[in-house]
Amino acid sequence: MSNGSSAAGIDPRSPRFGASITSVLLAIALVLTLTAGAEPAGVLLLALIALLFAWGGFAGITRHPYGALFRRVIRPRLDPPTALEDPAAPTFAQRVGFVITALGVLLALVGIPAAAPIGAALALVAAVLNSVFDICIGCLLYVWLLRVGVIRSRDSASAAHSTPRGAPESAAE
Repeated sequence: MSNGSSAAGIDPRSPRFGASITSVLLAIALVLTLTAGAEPAGVLLLALIALLFAWGGFAGITRHPYGALFRRVIRPRLDPPTALEDPAAPTFAQRVGFVITALGVLLALVGIPAAAPIGAALALVAAVLNSVFDICIGCLLYVWLLRVGVIRSRDSASAAHSTPRGAPESAAE
């Protein structure tokens, strides 16, 4: 499908593209939260990033603004993907990013100033691993939670035996 997604899956380069943008924003938020006088701007930026994670995590990764940008601007300039990815794991990863960044914002707002840079740094590490090395920590967590039975998927049997992006092939066994 030309938009990079279908019922069968999404172009796996789309979440990596989004993680690249998120990495830049998180790096800026981290610097701002650590800079005297700029902490409020850093917390505000981290709150915006949390809202973007919520968008992807609760509306679905296929509805995220970065995905739309990828489909309209980047995808038409690329060769077709060699395989599609189930959107469930990246959508779950967005929820994980939301929890981490929202917790950093909330704790900063109640008087724990170190929470914002810690939340930004944790999310930044995950975003960089995804964008640079194609290792999606939230996706790996999703598959692990499926395997141990903590969460269920519409297609649990196939999802629990799939290998998420960045995982070694042995992780699927």
